[in-house]
Amino acid sequence: MPDDEHFRKLERMYHEAPVADTIESDLTVRDGEAEIVVPVDESYHHALGGVHGALYFKALDDAAFFAANSLIEDYFVLTTDFDLYLERPVSTGEIRAVGEVFNDNPNQLLAGAVAYDGEGNEIARGTGSFHCSEKELTPEIGYE
Repeated sequence: MPDDEHFRKLERMYHEAPVADTIESDLTVRDGEAEIVVPVDESYHHALGGVHGALYFKALDDAAFFAANSLIEDYFVLTTDFDLYLERPVSTGEIRAVGEVFNDNPNQLLAGAVAYDGEGNEIARGTGSFHCSEKELTPEIGYE
């Protein structure tokens, strides 16, 4: 069973990735679960003033991904597919995506995430399949 040290290493890896310099967010990892919080501002808006779907996708995929990788202590998992459902727009506040693994199969992990706005309204959801890669979790990729 994975431990807190593994979860903290995954959180540091997330924050050390180059994309973390582009999109501000916070990650909390637990056993089979993860939560991403992304502050929303106009820099993420599309032409009509709502948050672009790419931000919803990133929050949901990251939450489901880290929920899945929380169960795998030695290898980086890969998203092999992800279905996204946009339910309502958000333009201010935050997006909070909560992910969890619902099928821990050795060959393929299935996980999903639900995103909420700052008032707790469900705004999107997604489900994905995740597969262990051959890339080990090492300090070279920020896992330390």
